[in-house]
Amino acid sequence: MITLSNLIGRIPGGLAQGIIWGLMALGIYITFRVLKESDLTVDGSFATGGAVAVMLITSGINPWIAVLVSFVTGIVVGICTGLIHTKLKIPAILSGILVQFGLYSINLHIMGMVANVSCNPSKNNVLISMRNIPMAILVGVLFAIGLIIIMYWYFGTEQGCAIRATGNNMHMALAQGINVNNMKVIGFALSNGLVALAGALMAQYQGFSDINMGRGAIVIGLAAIIIGEVLSEIIFPKGCSFYLRLLFVILGGVVYYLIMIVVLWLRVDSNDLKLATAIIVMLALAIPNFRKGNK
Repeated sequence: MITLSNLIGRIPGGLAQGIIWGLMALGIYITFRVLKESDLTVDGSFATGGAVAVMLITSGINPWIAVLVSFVTGIVVGICTGLIHTKLKIPAILSGILVQFGLYSINLHIMGMVANVSCNPSKNNVLISMRNIPMAILVGVLFAIGLIIIMYWYFGTEQGCAIRATGNNMHMALAQGINVNNMKVIGFALSNGLVALAGALMAQYQGFSDINMGRGAIVIGLAAIIIGEVLSEIIFPKGCSFYLRLLFVILGGVVYYLIMIVVLWLRVDSNDLKLATAIIVMLALAIPNFRKGNK
């Protein structure tokens, strides 16, 4: 029923999921904005993070350790993409597609050759669950704050600055003695590590891991980044610092998912959600161009 109370009741759950998608978008931000590369591995690594976490948690492993292992697994996946790109000289976008394609089978093996594995919070110890949305929001916010602080610190270090320099001007970075191939591999690794971490949290939140749970993750991540950038330009027209840009990526994920909550509230057919997502991303990508044209 389309009522205001029904919409308000859905907002907390949308906020919790939006924060998790925002965490995933932080990973995509590293390749898309810092390295200036398009990495499609994330659709697979998101599901990998969820699969690893659920299988470990259902085996009795502490959920914190499960999330950490998911993060490390994502790093390994990112290293594979980075090496295919740098050592085999395959374009980044194709390298990501190849790894993502292979991860489908790997994820099935991780989950015991079944497409869906349940992680019931009543039977398993989890960090985050839709059965306790206020706690889910709190955990998500703590993860967001922690990751923003770590990323802000890391990209201010010598290695972090080298990664940023590689993305800004690869030829100048080479002239400065930076091993740009190594920086790319590290960037891909950190990106997919964060994506897998977000996948681990999402699997716990929804109570299961699914072989297709990462489908469309790259689109959602890009939407979060673009929406966050549009909001940052509106609030800070003269520019903002790096940590604020990271914060706006999280905020972009929240805004994106709240828009989807409104779409669902309006009883749009579930088969049309992909179309709605495409329209949202198209508008988010177009708004900056219109703003520049007006200027």
